[in-house]
Amino acid sequence: MDKNYEILYIDDEYNNLVGFKAALRFRYNIHIASNTTDAENILMTNPNIRVIFCDQKMPGENGIDFFSRIKKEFPRPIRILITAYADMDTVIDSINRGHIFRFVRKPWEEAEIISCIEEANKFYVTNSLLDIRNAELQKAYEELDKFAYSVSHDLRDPLAGVLGAIRIALDFKSVEQVHEILFLMKNSIVKLEDYINSLRDYYLLRRGELNLSKIDFNLIFDDIVDFYKIYTQSSGVDIIIEVSQDKTFINDKSILELILHNLVSNAIKYQKLDGLEKQVKLSVETENGQAILSVADNGIGIPQALQDDIFKLFFRASDQAAGMGFGLYNVRTAVQKLKGNIRVESSPDLGSKFIVTIPSKE
Repeated sequence: MDKNYEILYIDDEYNNLVGFKAALRFRYNIHIASNTTDAENILMTNPNIRVIFCDQKMPGENGIDFFSRIKKEFPRPIRILITAYADMDTVIDSINRGHIFRFVRKPWEEAEIISCIEEANKFYVTNSLLDIRNAELQKAYEELDKFAYSVSHDLRDPLAGVLGAIRIALDFKSVEQVHEILFLMKNSIVKLEDYINSLRDYYLLRRGELNLSKIDFNLIFDDIVDFYKIYTQSSGVDIIIEVSQDKTFINDKSILELILHNLVSNAIKYQKLDGLEKQVKLSVETENGQAILSVADNGIGIPQALQDDIFKLFFRASDQAAGMGFGLYNVRTAVQKLKGNIRVESSPDLGSKFIVTIPSKE
């Protein structure tokens, strides 16, 4: 039996309380109370209680009234009424006001109580899963609303910019004027390309199974340095890499690269414009079956007040670089998909450091 089931039994008869706990203490984690006030205190301090048994005839407050009163504050525990008799009015009142799952007649039998608990637990688990799914669905709806707005806004703006530039360019005669318009068109196309790449990452993270392989962080880091070589040379940013990997690490290479590219890209974008010795340090250490990745920079940093919001969809902490607010949201989603965690250390004008811990899948 699962001793983790937490059960609350409420009865003003001491012998019944002792008998209930004695009969079931080896099967379940039993809480007992002789009045509804004590019972409510137990519920407040033990949020994992799954099933509540309550005697109908209680001094001060009967079982139905108690169940009716607590159902809003404690909606998840399954409620079972114990009564020496149950006329039709009691039954109807219990269903309408107390949302009673079952009735148990006094004197109760141990086998009947166990059967009630097992049935109630199945109902509890089903409802709990439904609550989780409803919360996930609500989150999905909220993200879909944001996503629909982003698509209509962030896709339209670059396209409108390109179309506007074309209309203007059609009236130009000189090459210099056309070059200026082409530059504006290029900026719009780059913005659109960044958005499409973010969408690609967004949907990559929502695919089903992980594609596992052995990871060589030396190769991944070398590829990242090569990828950003032209930009870092032109902007004066040095990328320093440090790899400490002496054991096999297995995970999804595409998702790891997504995490690192987003973090490195941000570290480069948000350098101080007039800063000297601009630097991004990319490091990893594998130990105890996990990889600890770090991306640190000496850029503009993130104010403390905004650090809880930077992983939200479409949130942007700075307007220094163009972006859609997908990057860090995708990073957090990717880390969660790999069962890891991420944290940030940052101070304005001193830079930022993102630390990602991801377990190996071996």
